Amino acid sequence: MDVEQPASSEPRAPRLGLDRDALLHPDFLAAAGISQLKIVETTGSTNADLLRAVTTEPKEWADLAVLTAEHQTAARGRLDRHWESPARSAISVSIVLRPVNSQGLPVPTQSYSWLSLLGALALRETLLETAGLPAEIKWPNDVLVRGKKIAGILAQMGPMGDGSVPAVILGTGLNVTLGEDELPVPTATSLLLEGATTTDRTVLLRNYLSRFAALYRSFCNADGDPTAGLSGGSSLHKRVEAVMVTLGREVKAHLPGDHELVGHASRLDEYGSLLVVDHGGREHVVTAGDVVHLRATESGYA
Repeated sequence: MDVEQPASSEPRAPRLGLDRDALLHPDFLAAAGISQLKIVETTGSTNADLLRAVTTEPKEWADLAVLTAEHQTAARGRLDRHWESPARSAISVSIVLRPVNSQGLPVPTQSYSWLSLLGALALRETLLETAGLPAEIKWPNDVLVRGKKIAGILAQMGPMGDGSVPAVILGTGLNVTLGEDELPVPTATSLLLEGATTTDRTVLLRNYLSRFAALYRSFCNADGDPTAGLSGGSSLHKRVEAVMVTLGREVKAHLPGDHELVGHASRLDEYGSLLVVDHGGREHVVTAGDVVHLRATESGYA
């Protein structure tokens, strides 16, 4: 008598490593304006590595120097949130930014608050045009697809006081081939799960770096003015607001000290902070550094 066996789960396709030749090709690096690109097999955190590097070897890590890892074991997000994804299942990349304009003059540090949003915009465009996914930005530092988080971006200030342009380390983590059982939280997703037209991490990383570098250079040449046109198009402020799912919604912001703010997310100010109008009509400025958690009060992202 035959006994029916339970169906086995589909085996996962092999996860390929990054194409080092394609990423390190001099033509690609020169076209994107990347000063150097280093690929490591495994590390705790690419952001932490670069923060140490710009402290101990500042002259070795110029503007638009890039570090990417096949596997991060202690990735860090806002508020020291940690997570780990399987090797070669994600894009984990950090970029050194030393913002100066075309004359070599430093961009005002108050403009630095826009850098994570600039990264989110570049990644959103990459996902839309390279992977065919309808990505949106959730303030302050997430990229969503169909309401679920597919990527997070973290900007951290490097050391100051040595007379050089202060460095910012911009880290990006993008879920590429994670399965449902590998997601860090149920509200996350990946390119594979969303049916992306490609899950080639090399293609995605090259496209993201190219787009980011072009937007970043245009932003710097405008002296960090978020209202100035970028690369012949509309301003960073307008581009971000146009694709930010947070705006126009009723939100609940959890702030330090167990404070809570409920109101209508109306717009971004000149520093990229979120303006929330409470039920009494009073407008509040919510900065990325102050918010502990932000969620929509109706069904939707969290």
